[in-house]
Amino acid sequence: MRSIIEIAPLQIYYSGLLFTPGSSLIRVGYLKSIPWVTMEPKVADVWGSLIQTLEGHTSIVNSAVFSPNGKLVVSASWDNTVRLWDASIGKQCAVFEGHTHWVSSAVFSPNGKLVASASWDKTIRLWDASTGKQCEVLKGHANPVTSTMFSPDGKLVASASDDKTVRLWDISTGKQCGILKGHTDIVKSAMFSPDGKLVVSASWDATVRLWDASTGKQCAVLEGHAIGVNWAAFSPDGKLVVSASVDRTVRLWDTLTGKQCGVLKGHASAVNSAVFSPDGNLVTSASLDNTVRLWDISTGKQCGVLEGHTNPVRSTVFSPDGKLIASTSDDRTIRLWDISTGKQCEVFEGYTNPVRSIVFSPDRKLVASAAWVNGSHAT
Repeated sequence: MRSIIEIAPLQIYYSGLLFTPGSSLIRVGYLKSIPWVTMEPKVADVWGSLIQTLEGHTSIVNSAVFSPNGKLVVSASWDNTVRLWDASIGKQCAVFEGHTHWVSSAVFSPNGKLVASASWDKTIRLWDASTGKQCEVLKGHANPVTSTMFSPDGKLVASASDDKTVRLWDISTGKQCGILKGHTDIVKSAMFSPDGKLVVSASWDATVRLWDASTGKQCAVLEGHAIGVNWAAFSPDGKLVVSASVDRTVRLWDTLTGKQCGVLKGHASAVNSAVFSPDGNLVTSASLDNTVRLWDISTGKQCGVLEGHTNPVRSTVFSPDGKLIASTSDDRTIRLWDISTGKQCEVFEGYTNPVRSIVFSPDRKLVASAAWVNGSHAT
């Protein structure tokens, strides 16, 4: 039996034109060649950049990140679950159930075989990314866990908590191998250095602290911020740390000496996050003042104010090649910026709630975002 496309190919192709964007050149050029169509469907004039909406979560999605090979996305939600998605088709691959409270974040191990999730149930859980099975429950924190991260070699996990501690965990045994004590208020983030030898933590006690990952001993207390620090991250070579604070400043620190080597002033409100460019020459910061700012590390000077968001900016990130910046905001948009010109080159709209986080795929072709709606998006 012959298929319908063999019998009436032109009719099939022409029917497809009815659903193409209104301004499509093909539609404009050929739609009049379909005399039998008496009623056309309503279609958008231009297709947007949204490729997939990953639906399944039943509450706020806090984070979404790509696997190292870019084929999967993992998301963390206030519905107490972690979900795994096929990035190419948007299909849900697995639901990781076990947490008994909100999930703050979820990340892949460097080899992509494991997922670690942090939760308000005071635990970190390890999951097999291929089977969806829970491998370990890491218990020890006395309060909600705000973030978690694998070491570069994938052997350790660091977790930050409202209990004022950072904890280190051995992945092979599931045992706690270090309690990093010193902060006097909640710890907002913890991150390994690129070589895995140090851990940096940011706290609402107004300090950033450096720790020896092998011994758990405190190496330095980086003091200078006037009030709480929301975020701290290493430069690509591990020689510097950048911190973002409620005191409206971004600060640079020398990891060898612990000395402050730059105060980046310009934001008019609290700074939520700050990260280095892939080459380590620039820093981008996101603030409640509705702006993204770009800073030259060699001079400490502001080299760009990226304006366009109409509400607080929650996060910002460089593309893997360092040519673009993506930002998320309470104005329910994602914006892409060209670093060479400082110009906005794309606005992704369509969200019905604030957008909380964003990440580029390793090949820069996609961005995944998490919003205060019941789904993640791939754009």
